[in-house]
Amino acid sequence: MEESRADGRNPNQLRPFSCTRNPLDRAHGSARWAQGDTIVLAAVYGPKPGTRKGENPEKASIEVVWKPMTGQIGKQEKEYEMTLKRTLQSICLLTVHPNTTTSVILQVVGNDGSVSFCRNLLPCAINACCAALVFAGIPLKHLAVAIGCGVLEDGEVILDTNKAEEQQLKSFAHLVFPNSRKSASSKEPNQKEEDSERGLITSITHGVMSEEDYFSCIERGLAASSRISDFMRTTLQKQAPGDV
Repeated sequence: MEESRADGRNPNQLRPFSCTRNPLDRAHGSARWAQGDTIVLAAVYGPKPGTRKGENPEKASIEVVWKPMTGQIGKQEKEYEMTLKRTLQSICLLTVHPNTTTSVILQVVGNDGSVSFCRNLLPCAINACCAALVFAGIPLKHLAVAIGCGVLEDGEVILDTNKAEEQQLKSFAHLVFPNSRKSASSKEPNQKEEDSERGLITSITHGVMSEEDYFSCIERGLAASSRISDFMRTTLQKQAPGDV
């Protein structure tokens, strides 16, 4: 029998999550994503004409700006900006609005009660960005859902860690799974759509992780991500703004 965690959750249980649609009036689309005490606000501006130097003008460009809750942006946040940019570029239809730039601004609102950096911020940020892009009407190939997985010293995999649990991890993984938008309005997705939802968009690991641990993270993460997928689909189907 699997032991309960300090906060009462089982190893596969996610913290309660919520999404507020378009909380910012001046953004073209925005979302406030909360997962437990981790809260991220994402705002989308654009597409605006022109791309930055070095970007392909035949495609749309995505820029990401991360704003920490306090203080200056550090090395870890810079890495997260790059991860977010690559992830968002992979799900956006970049040929629809060529030679334009869409800006995505991330503001950390809650950090699990910690003043230091918290590793579960990235999955929340990705989920917030994905929702904000949809609310802004940015064309997407598909939705994406992100989840964090941690591996304890005894090899047990736990999902969606809080700040206290992070101190006990020997390794962790950030995983992003595709989730077809087309099936959001269909009652029974066909086999091709179900197959397209398998696999990984982004995978980042830190620490000492065996192959067995890694595939265990993927298996558990994929199973748990369906709960976020269902929630996100319900959110997108709601017409009126507000908490969902």
